Amino acid sequence: MIHPSHDCAICPRLHDFLQEWRVKEPEWHNAPVPPFMPVGGDDSVSLMIIGLAPGIRGANRTGRPFTGDYAGDLLYSTLIDLGFARGKFEARIDDSLELIDTMIVNAVRCVPPENKPTASEINNCRQFLKPALSGFNNLRAIVTLGTIAHQSTIRALSEPVSKHKFGHGKETDINGIRIFSSYHCSRYNTNTGVLTEKMFHDVFKNVRNYLDAGN
Repeated sequence: MIHPSHDCAICPRLHDFLQEWRVKEPEWHNAPVPPFMPVGGDDSVSLMIIGLAPGIRGANRTGRPFTGDYAGDLLYSTLIDLGFARGKFEARIDDSLELIDTMIVNAVRCVPPENKPTASEINNCRQFLKPALSGFNNLRAIVTLGTIAHQSTIRALSEPVSKHKFGHGKETDINGIRIFSSYHCSRYNTNTGVLTEKMFHDVFKNVRNYLDAGN
């Protein structure tokens, strides 16, 4: 799988931001965050989860998607409940958490200031997302977390966003892959009631049912 280099400078703003944090927190990951892969390797991947970007004190600190902030608490508890993960999530990369037939990656691999990547940064990083989407022979489902991740995924699949609009709980098909969209599992969305745990769980329950049905 194609992944940006440790010192990727394609996006100058993100590169400079990471340099600042390398000085502030030299023990942190502070680099493009690689995908979190399942125990069975590439050929086991049937589900891909696509987030927005690393959080500054979450994945940017730990080097694993959704590890170190609240979004990971909700995501990984949901995945464990529905058999997409096992072990115990303890918000660190050396915990016992393992993914089952599932991989997690962000649409933007580097942490953006204020958690807001620019349009050009999203477009730049799609060169790494696109090969990920075509690199798994058994991929059958994708969950996009939030509008930006959803739209970047649709574009990476060479389809117009207008034909596959984002909406929580919506589903669409592209090239034999079912795409499930969800609001992002951020603390902001859950604290404001935009997303409840049940709403989030229901999306992944639909994914589980789809995969188990052998569609």
